[in-house]
Amino acid sequence: MARAAVLGRVTWRVSTVVGLRDETATARTLVLRVPDWPGHAAGQHVDVRLTAEDGYTATRSYSIASAPRGDLVELTVERVPDGEVSEYLTGVLAVDDPLEIRGPVGGWFVWRPSQHEPVQLIAGGSGIVPLMCMLRTRALSRSTALFRLLYSVRTPGSVYYASVLDSFATGGAAEVTYAYTRSAPEGWPRPVGRVDAALVAAKVLPASALATCYVCGPTGFVEAVADLLTGAGHDPARIRTERFGPSGGQP
Repeated sequence: MARAAVLGRVTWRVSTVVGLRDETATARTLVLRVPDWPGHAAGQHVDVRLTAEDGYTATRSYSIASAPRGDLVELTVERVPDGEVSEYLTGVLAVDDPLEIRGPVGGWFVWRPSQHEPVQLIAGGSGIVPLMCMLRTRALSRSTALFRLLYSVRTPGSVYYASVLDSFATGGAAEVTYAYTRSAPEGWPRPVGRVDAALVAAKVLPASALATCYVCGPTGFVEAVADLLTGAGHDPARIRTERFGPSGGQP
């Protein structure tokens, strides 16, 4: 079993694009059909490789957005200005095109249905992608674990998966709180601004809940939120983080 798992991670597979869906003006979800897909855990990612006619290759890592369901895998990609991979994936790639991927990768930043403790998710921007996989996996597995999500975004138009998150919130699958950093909907009850200690105290599960906290986003955001959580009394051993930088790769 261990040998098969290792081979699954290092083998490049040629997937086929079977669907494309815009999440925001700059983010697109790619629906891929992957032959012999071994399955994945919520929070894992894949490597994507593009190869030019002259043999030049570019590889980036993207978190999986979808719950495990056969040979279908969804990736949500944010278009990065001048990003050689993200601009192709969000603007050129079409249905029926092939796409090389390798994975799944990762074993630390994952949530499994066998976990029954409360879960606190905190996302910054496109850091919502692996957390959406966790939410979808929870729903698919019919887990009764308590989930909360705190999602920090620049504007209402920057929210990924808006309708899905609304359905989770209204259906009771997860309590969802938004923190807008640039502009908020008219009449929004909280002033525009970054996640701070007051918001953590009001909307994040308390340390006494013994929740596992998953924090994903840009490096500065993740570090700041981790400090806020430990400052609020959360055990650092229960805080799992995933971060990304400006190099073009992203969760």
